Amino acid sequence: MPKVWLITILCLLLLAMSGSAQTISDKNGRQIDTSTPFKRIISLYGAHTENLFALELDSEIIGVSVNDTYPRQVSNKPKFSYHDDPERFLAARPDLVLVRPMIDNGYPGFIRQLERYGIKVVSLQPATVNEMYDYWLALGKLTGKYSAAQRLVAGFQKKIATIKDLTKSLVGPPKKVYFQSIHHRMKTFTPGAMPIFALETAGGINVAKDARASRKTNIAVYGKERILAKAGQIDVFLAQKGIMNPVNIEMILSEPGFGIIKAIKNQQVFLIDENIVSRPVPRLYQGIVTIGQLLYPDLFSQVCSERKL
Repeated sequence: MPKVWLITILCLLLLAMSGSAQTISDKNGRQIDTSTPFKRIISLYGAHTENLFALELDSEIIGVSVNDTYPRQVSNKPKFSYHDDPERFLAARPDLVLVRPMIDNGYPGFIRQLERYGIKVVSLQPATVNEMYDYWLALGKLTGKYSAAQRLVAGFQKKIATIKDLTKSLVGPPKKVYFQSIHHRMKTFTPGAMPIFALETAGGINVAKDARASRKTNIAVYGKERILAKAGQIDVFLAQKGIMNPVNIEMILSEPGFGIIKAIKNQQVFLIDENIVSRPVPRLYQGIVTIGQLLYPDLFSQVCSERKL
């Protein structure tokens, strides 16, 4: 092969590699060119909104979801919903609308209409912590805040390392925990899900390691029989609380059959805000520390104060 062709092929390969570095793929397989940062963004998922603010964006965020309450700056932003007429989005002139797969798959007509208007739609939602890091970096690429995203990842990982060092000093056997996701359906989280990562990082043992995903989500139907079969092992009964699981401690304590659970007998039943354990946001660290304080109050309370965890 002539030398000139070899040089040409090499140049094409280098261009392709350079282009791929500026392209991300979303959950629906869309290929998005990130060489020019998006500057007028509407977020239709609370985690996207929280992460955009964490990346030091503000004026670029021209709209947020109707359900967004955090951070406090969302109160100053126009509220949007996937139930709105797409014409409302067109009037706002966004160059990017961030959604998650539930919206992308559940409301295809709405998505098609936005794309017909020439609005770029990107669907993102990580399922694991490693995917969360990639997701933060993807948001950084989309918005021209890649360095800020790298700092966000590095800072979070450093905090996680500190927590893991702390739990190495635990005295006695680690607490075994059943982590409820949805009470009325007797559901828990699958191994690898972010709430389970939070639990295990805080030094807890997940008693439902045999849980299997329902409908390709991180939620698993576990069933009362399986919970009660492990009643004597459950040191702590932990439940997320929020829109997804509007539960209270009384409901758990009074659940028929639950009286034989070790945690129920010992009044070791706790609720935790779903927003700090189930979302791929920096506040997941807050969820980890909160769980640690519930499981090992002496260790975490003292050290959290000293180290400002």
